[in-house]
Amino acid sequence: MLQPAYQADVVVVGAGVAGLSAAHRLISAGVTTAVLEAAPCVGGRMSTEKVDGFRLDRIGQLLSTAYPELALAPALAALALRSFAPGVLVHSDGRHHRAGAQPGAGGARGALHAVRALASAPRPSGLPRPGPASAPKARPGAPLGTAVDQARLAGALTRLATTPVERLLRRPELPAGRALAARGLPAGTIDGFLRPLLAALLCDPELSTSSRCADLALRAFAAGRLCVPEGGADVLPELLARSLPPGTVHTGVRVTSVATDTVTTAEHGEFRCRAVLVATDGVTAAELLPGLRVPDFHPVTVVHHTTDAPPATGGSLLLDADRGGPVAHTAVVSEVDPSRAPAGRALVSSTVLGPPPADVDTAVRIHLARLYGVPTARWETLAVHHTPRAVPAMRPPHDLRRPVRLLAGLYVCGDHRDTSTVQGALHSAHRAARAILADLGAAGSLHRADPVRTTARAA
Repeated sequence: MLQPAYQADVVVVGAGVAGLSAAHRLISAGVTTAVLEAAPCVGGRMSTEKVDGFRLDRIGQLLSTAYPELALAPALAALALRSFAPGVLVHSDGRHHRAGAQPGAGGARGALHAVRALASAPRPSGLPRPGPASAPKARPGAPLGTAVDQARLAGALTRLATTPVERLLRRPELPAGRALAARGLPAGTIDGFLRPLLAALLCDPELSTSSRCADLALRAFAAGRLCVPEGGADVLPELLARSLPPGTVHTGVRVTSVATDTVTTAEHGEFRCRAVLVATDGVTAAELLPGLRVPDFHPVTVVHHTTDAPPATGGSLLLDADRGGPVAHTAVVSEVDPSRAPAGRALVSSTVLGPPPADVDTAVRIHLARLYGVPTARWETLAVHHTPRAVPAMRPPHDLRRPVRLLAGLYVCGDHRDTSTVQGALHSAHRAARAILADLGAAGSLHRADPVRTTARAA
């Protein structure tokens, strides 16, 4: 049982990646911090289910090795990232087309080749042959257009990879789908590559997301490699939690209200403090901070299958340019991160964006048979994870730097204050911690540091 009158400089509400990262920065600066989490474990939406030796992400957002905050957080120095094969595989008209960086590409040099269309490499010897249904064959060029089209796209992504972020944020803002067409790219390039890629990166099948957010996602794709945390998504928040002093994180503590100097809980009394940081999801944050804008959300469903004969796509992320079924993207995840499946078994994880069909497992199996060109009827379903509020929507106009300081002593962070990515969550935590430290360093009482505003503004 926690002490009802627990004292700390800062109380952080929420033990997702944003709250844990902010707590780490505050404690590193000498600020005593307590983290309160309603759930029985840390991580929030970055959770992983363990089933018979498999590690199954509930949402499985894609990360990029180019995310700056992953390198800036000392607590994540031990985080191992497992990269997908360079670029992506695009399924179109019954064939696979590889688009992306050359093998070994990454970082600034890799961006020079980030979207060069390549014919799919021949199947390496030793991989199992598909069953009666034939696997899609490689085909150069289509659906990415002519060599000229590919060169134009490569040039655009190369420039994007090295464009300063602040310059991207000053660009005119449109829905991403409209912005792609307005930039003069060929329809084949948009529909055959950019649309399915952005849908996967943004979890937005309609590309209603702000074009500025889409530019940031494409920038990260061009400058780095798509990847996942080794061992599952929950490894990232667990690393952050383990880096904090013992007794910092308190799980199973539900917060009912917050003020600038007090946090009230359902069963553990009041926590007195000098500042409060609300680091929950957007809906919970708005409940605790009336007037805060509640975002819309993109629903995500992830279906996990296992088989003893993996499709011959290696560690590639496979996108469906034809949109011929519910699956937006899929991968043999055990080829990317072998720790996610027991020896001798393959883990195939497939993502459905938007509302799922009624019989999602059957619909996904039928679609996967076409995408991979192998029978899927005998694949075993491990889990179907549907998350209605998986990713905050970022429709224009979208402020990528929403205020994290509501008033002196009351702060908020999370992916709903920045971009709806792990990078956005970590960056918002960085901004919030910096604001708290600036206020705590002010002379006199923290709550006299900003005498003008007395209520949290809507944001």
